[in-house]
Amino acid sequence: MLFLRKSLPPDQRWALFRNWVRRMGVYALAILISLWILLPIWLIATMAFSTRSNVRSFPKPFFPDPISTDTMQFFLNAEGILSSTGNSLIVAFATLALSTIIATPAGYAISRFVFRGRDAVRLGILSVRAFPIVILAVPLAVTFINLGIYDSLWSLALLHTALVLPTSVLVIASVFASVPYELEEAAQVFGCTPTMAFFRVVMPLTLPGIAAAGIFAFVTSWNEVFAAVLLTLTNRTLPAQILFSLDKASDPFKFAGGFFMLVPSIIFIFFIRRYLFSMWGQVTK
Repeated sequence: MLFLRKSLPPDQRWALFRNWVRRMGVYALAILISLWILLPIWLIATMAFSTRSNVRSFPKPFFPDPISTDTMQFFLNAEGILSSTGNSLIVAFATLALSTIIATPAGYAISRFVFRGRDAVRLGILSVRAFPIVILAVPLAVTFINLGIYDSLWSLALLHTALVLPTSVLVIASVFASVPYELEEAAQVFGCTPTMAFFRVVMPLTLPGIAAAGIFAFVTSWNEVFAAVLLTLTNRTLPAQILFSLDKASDPFKFAGGFFMLVPSIIFIFFIRRYLFSMWGQVTK
């Protein structure tokens, strides 16, 4: 080890030793956090691709032996699963689109324009998250019934958009604030209009932050269950359908359902991960 070299002065050896211990501590913490997140996912995936008899056995196997799609087929063939999956995808993508369309100009305005009460506006946006969904869902259900839009995927998408907008606006605003305004001014000096400068200069630099806000909106909508249960009956989303079936479901259904709930979010993050890495590099500069 470098810090054990006798030729180095004692103070330098001690400094190298402390740096090595700090680095090893960071690595150990990262490994523990990764295991904390990945181990349950691995166990759920193992049960999802085991036979139904192995799922019911004890102790549970750490690897599927044999690998089988019997449990997943049993889950997918259950009543209402495929239709509710389609409903969840529609609601999640609608939430992503609506929240991005609304949060992008709102975040730009908050980050770029100085006006009286800007801090109060930020606090007001954030305070929306202080209202629990339990309090909002029942009045909204009554309102949707009166408006004739109860048990609709689009009404549920509107509610999910309202839930994710505060966080999306603040995330996108912080990313816009990290882009120097001088870049827009330089683009306008070279002939761009303010709109052209926004789309040609600012937007490419802020796509990682917008993508991160989109991921948050998609995952939040995909996993949300309480409002989906109260606001839908025949058009249930997948979490609502699984919750409705849990009391009479078997263990294979539960494990396969848990894994199936993870798949769209993992796939979505996999394809958009380069924007997340770009955002991390931009924020740490």
